[in-house]
Amino acid sequence: MAFLDDSETAEQQELSFPGQKPLNHRRRRGIYLLPSFLTVGNLLCGYYAVLAVLTGGDLQLDYAARAIGVAILFDSMDGFVARLTGTGSEFGKNFDSLADMVSFGIAPASLAYAWGVRGIARDSAAAVHVIEIAWVVSLLFAICCAWRLARFNVQGMGGGMRFFIGMPCPAAAGMIAATVHAFKYPLESWHWSVLFFLLVTSLALLMTSRVRYMSFKNVNWSRRQPSLIIVAIGILAWSVVVYSEVVLLAIAGFYTFAGITMQIVRWTRRPPPADVQA
Repeated sequence: MAFLDDSETAEQQELSFPGQKPLNHRRRRGIYLLPSFLTVGNLLCGYYAVLAVLTGGDLQLDYAARAIGVAILFDSMDGFVARLTGTGSEFGKNFDSLADMVSFGIAPASLAYAWGVRGIARDSAAAVHVIEIAWVVSLLFAICCAWRLARFNVQGMGGGMRFFIGMPCPAAAGMIAATVHAFKYPLESWHWSVLFFLLVTSLALLMTSRVRYMSFKNVNWSRRQPSLIIVAIGILAWSVVVYSEVVLLAIAGFYTFAGITMQIVRWTRRPPPADVQA
């Protein structure tokens, strides 16, 4: 018989020979590999970014930034696939966090340090101090990333499915990567290096803060959406491919400052204490 009807398929899934597990069990076991493969892709991109920073020239820093961007894509896909297929697990969550520490902690920290100090003249006292501060700031970013991941594993998102409490590590790493990708070559003035490392410090503190950031995990992709959304996504994808430097920096900057802006709005709308109202 070329095809099995539903009843025969169901019976075949339930029957098993000695030492052989049911077919449906094997299918459930195998599907867990898909999110793990995506996590491995995330880890591979982070590893490549670190190698590019350590062994490459100035243009290799841009390749490292691109690798971090691809790692963000893999990280988004593994979580989406795990939720869509119901294959989330405690092992997968911890494996994903370890990969994130490499791709969004160590890789952007090393990239920020190299891009911020490699091009500045080292014969001035100011440049020497900037270099000394740079490795401290880069270490702070890596520590805050580990802190953020540990808090996420223990407390979850903290804001339901709509919000992250604290800036997500991929978004903070994406801001660094987008900045490097937009300007390519390392900074040559210690004044700009100071501003850049102030940005890196702010990103590190935002990861450990209580500022809310949109997660977009509450979007129901199985429901019908307006056709204009598909058009908008297509235009955005085309813009990223053609004008990646400007568009990616704009997206990363908008997401970074959107959380801060919304937090300020919440503070201003917070009702005064009862004694003040009285």
